[in-house]
Amino acid sequence: MARTLPGPLSPSVAVVGGGVVGSTVALELARSGADVTLFDAEIAAGSSGRAAGICYDAFAGQLDSEIAAQALATFRERDALTARPYVWLAREGDDRNADAMAEHVPRMQERGGDVAFLEPEALSERWPALRTDDVERAAIARDAGYADTAAYTRETAQLAVGAGADLRTGARVAVGPEPTVDGEAYDAVVVAAGAHTAPLLADAGYPIPVKAYRVQAFQSAATPLAERVPILYDATGGYYLRPDDGRLFVGDGTVPEEHDPDDWDRSADGWFRENCAEYLEAAVGEAVPEHRSWAGLCTATPDGDPLVGERTPGLYVASGFQGHGFMRAPAIGERLADAVLGGERIDAFDPNRFDDDEDFEIVEGMALDEN
Repeated sequence: MARTLPGPLSPSVAVVGGGVVGSTVALELARSGADVTLFDAEIAAGSSGRAAGICYDAFAGQLDSEIAAQALATFRERDALTARPYVWLAREGDDRNADAMAEHVPRMQERGGDVAFLEPEALSERWPALRTDDVERAAIARDAGYADTAAYTRETAQLAVGAGADLRTGARVAVGPEPTVDGEAYDAVVVAAGAHTAPLLADAGYPIPVKAYRVQAFQSAATPLAERVPILYDATGGYYLRPDDGRLFVGDGTVPEEHDPDDWDRSADGWFRENCAEYLEAAVGEAVPEHRSWAGLCTATPDGDPLVGERTPGLYVASGFQGHGFMRAPAIGERLADAVLGGERIDAFDPNRFDDDEDFEIVEGMALDEN
């Protein structure tokens, strides 16, 4: 069981990181009566504001599917989700991903997911804009959609303030092991600062095996195709796309190299922008011109699962979401807040399950054979 906080009925908790996970933790703690201070240089200015916002429950594992279902319910309660089915596919000759789908979909169905295989003919009939002539295997998750990540994150932070949290923005903070933030003592400190989480904890003397890596996104010019496609993950091509306010949002462009969270290129690489033309040709038969493009940072762990929980007494962490942080945030934030207040912890995500200096390769988070 998680440690029960000592002291008053309203424990003092600092949450470092005003992204979607940190803001959710702050909101849930404030609603539970804790004395919460939320720190960030600028709300939604980091990875949460740059994310794709794709949300679905198509996970084969029990815990992952439970977290996804809980998160989707919260998104709907807050009217934050634009419903759109999520389709993923493997093309001819891609036996690895086709086999992974054949294994995972029945397990998703056993977990209660509204998931099914979809014949290429049925896929083409429902979304004629999609290219399906070389599809080997496809599946659909009907319980899915996408959200405006920056707007949702800012709203969550404001709800936390409305529930009593103190929001402090504008400066980088230092975390101490006591636990403290900028030398001020708290009953507990939660570090959910995206790519900056690992450096903050290392400076406090409690390193974690998390690496930051770049991912990239492309937004097309306005096109009627946006209303004629599902959310799509092409496992063979290694990209995803979704509608985006009359445009197409194309993503991935993973650079599997560790990056300094204070020194990295926020613009998309030329090779990725060129690849997006090929992705769109493969998906919809048309290379829609670019409107804008950008890069963001994701965080990876040795086993692909996040680190969520108590790193050392009073010091908590939420990091390493492999690009799935936004879609999990409502459930992860609620569960972590409960753990901080003495409730159950997420044992599978225990941040102490690895050696502090464990080395590992960064693996793309959406790869079917890794999920």
